[in-house]
Order: sequence, then structure tokens, then C-alpha cells
Amino acid sequence: MQDQIISALNILWDIIEHWWWVFLPLILYPRAKFFWLYGRGEAWNLAQKSVLLEIRMPQEVLKPIRAMEQVFSAIWGNILDPPDRWEKWIEGKSLLSVQIEIVSLNGEPHLYLRVHESRRAAVEASIYSQYPEAEISMADDYTKKVPQDIPNKDWEMWGTDYMMSKEDVYPIRTYSKFFEEQSEAKEEKRIDPMATLLEGLGIFGPGEQLWIQIAAKSILNSKKPEEGQQFFKRGRAVADKLAKRPEKAKAKSILLEAAGELITGKPPGAEEKKDELKIESLLPVEARMTPGEKDIVAGVEEKISKRMFECYIRFIYLAKRDVYSGGAKAVPFGHFQQFATENLNALVPLGRTLTKIKKHLLFPPANLVRLRRLFVRKRRLFFRYIKRMPPLFPKPGGTFLLNSEELATLFHFPGHTVAPAPAVSRVESKKGEAPPGLPIEEE
Repeated sequence: MQDQIISALNILWDIIEHWWWVFLPLILYPRAKFFWLYGRGEAWNLAQKSVLLEIRMPQEVLKPIRAMEQVFSAIWGNILDPPDRWEKWIEGKSLLSVQIEIVSLNGEPHLYLRVHESRRAAVEASIYSQYPEAEISMADDYTKKVPQDIPNKDWEMWGTDYMMSKEDVYPIRTYSKFFEEQSEAKEEKRIDPMATLLEGLGIFGPGEQLWIQIAAKSILNSKKPEEGQQFFKRGRAVADKLAKRPEKAKAKSILLEAAGELITGKPPGAEEKKDELKIESLLPVEARMTPGEKDIVAGVEEKISKRMFECYIRFIYLAKRDVYSGGAKAVPFGHFQQFATENLNALVPLGRTLTKIKKHLLFPPANLVRLRRLFVRKRRLFFRYIKRMPPLFPKPGGTFLLNSEELATLFHFPGHTVAPAPAVSRVESKKGEAPPGLPIEEE
């Protein structure tokens, strides 16, 4: 027996020794592909120019939140530009994105939008089409006004990225669930999820900052990864499973059907027809579903029917060490909890980037490097924020799907009546054009 094992190992070694070059490309291909696309992508990103726009909200917003959903539907088309194979593999081009950034700088709330320079005019037009009283202007990058090596001896920080608690085809709680929105709903009757956040942004003092970043990338329902995802197929599969709809029978080859008929003596499809008769004799699927199950199926089907974005969300609280408050993170945590539902979906912290590392009870030696690991995690999160990188960059992952309605729920313009936070800067006077018949004095 031992001689047989040694003989087999010798044969295996001979194969490796003489044919290793055949297997080497197969082993190296995944890594080579990653580094090639990473290198080309970095070169393309360095050549792009983005602009940071600051938005001042109107004093009163009479339009429903659905107006912001229309804005995001327009932005979806503004930034959609999927690369072809040459652009992806040779030029390094990737899908364009827009970053929504809600920020408190020393207690002063600011709303920013970061877009590709070539898409600025189109994005501004999309906003003005629904909110003509808003003001949009160029702004300096606020992330450059703090030390670029936080945390350090003077500054401390705390933050996390977010993820979905369930599969991302399940929707989060949207504005339509906060109140029954009508076409002419009065502003004072709205329950606005942005009001809590805007009020919270004003509680910070000198030396404290809170940064919230929502990045959105337009995607298609496509098999090609450079264009999007097959979210419609995934959503339909989830809805069908919840609704207990029968799965479509997979097509069998003629040879398999002939072999089955010879073995069983039954024509092809006989069993399937019996099953269909049994199902038809029962109540309709919808009649056997609970009200909660119907709501889930309706929510999933509605989500995948709208314009979809691939997103990531994160926040960072940073402050000088003498004013740093560990309780400040309650503001963003409380804000994102508003969109959680037990039966559908919720935004929860991504454990891999959360700036908290638990102490090991079963393996105490690991605690010796806990502080070092925590420092590295904080520095990495800060770097990815200021560079506007995905949560797990350069690796894929950490993103999820949100549609235009969900994005509008997370970011919109509440009026002063429902969000009277005094620290929020708003446009004081309405804009208007001169009357058409107004005489003009010529010099």
C-alpha cells in the first residue's frame, strides 16, 4: 500500500514538473485580471474632474417628496453612461456616480452634491425643474479643511458604513409609509424624516463635525457587470418564493425525455400535468397569503419596477479631542433607524468597517493588538470618505441597491414649517422674472 502511494505521488510530481506552465495561467488569471482593471480604473479616475455643489433649500417647500423622486429619476439618466468592453478593459472607464453629502460643520448644516463636471449642468437642471427656488453654487471641499491624517493626537473620530439587513431587493421604509401623501398635501401635515436629522446637525459645537455620505450609481437590469445587475430577476425570484408561486419547470433534452419514457412508461410531462391539476384545485395563491406577506411581495415588486441605483452609505463623526463626545453618533444612528421595518428591510452598520472592535473572551492574546486594529480601521474609513471610495475598496462589495423612491426618502428638501431647525441656511426670498411689459431705460 505504501509503495502504491509513493508511486502515485511520483507520477503527480512528474506531471507538475513537466506541465506546470499549463496550469500557471489559470492560477494567475484572477489576480492578473484584478490588478489590470484596478490599474486602468485608477488611471481613468485620476483623469476625471468632479465638482462639489452646495445646495441652499427654499424657505417653504410646497411640493410633495415625490418631486424629489422625479429629480432622482432624471439624475439616473443624467449620469448613466455604461462603458463598452474597450472602455472597460483598455481605458478603465466605470459607471459615473453622484455623492450626496449632508454635513454639520461646527453646528452649521450644509447640503452638498458631488458630480462629474460634464454632468453638472444636467443635474442642476433636474433639481431646478422641481425646486426653482433652490440655490446651487460651487463649494470648496470641506474634507480638505481638516488634517488628512485623522485620527491623530489632536483629532478623534467614529464612524461606519451601512449595509442592508436583508437582501437588497427588499425595500426600506419610504416616505409613502410615513404619511399618506396627497397631491396637494399641506406641508404642516407631513411627517418628514429629514426634520430629525437637520435638527440634530445643529447641536454640534465648535471643533465638531458630522459627515454623512450617500453615493449613488445608475445601473441597468443587465447581465453585464459593467452595466448593472440582474436585480429584476432576483426581485422576481424573491416575490415568487414569498407568494408560493410554482417554479417554472426546466426544459429537458429530447434524450432525457425519451429515456424517462422508456424507464417509467409514462409520456413526458405527465407528472407536471397532475401537479398543475392539484394546484388549480386549491385556492388562488393570493388568497392563502397573510396581509403581511402581501405587503412584502408588493414592496419587492414596487421596488424593482423603478429606476435603480447601486449605493453605499456611511457617516463619520470627527472632533478635536477636548470636545469629542461619544454620544454624538446617536444623531446619525437615530436618523437611519427611521427607515427600518421588521418585515421588509433596514439600514444597519457594516461590521467590517464599524470603528469598534470587541475584546476577545475566548482568545485574550488578540486583545493586545485591538487598539492598533482600531486605529487602522478608523484611518481607512476616513481615507475612503475623503476619496469617495466604496466601503471595501479595492475589493468589490459593501454596496446595495436603492431605487429612486428610497433615495428621495433619504434626501429631499423639507420646508421650514416641518423642519424649523434654526441653524439651517435657506433661501430667504423668492426668485421671479421681470414683467414682460416692463419699460427699460436705455443709456
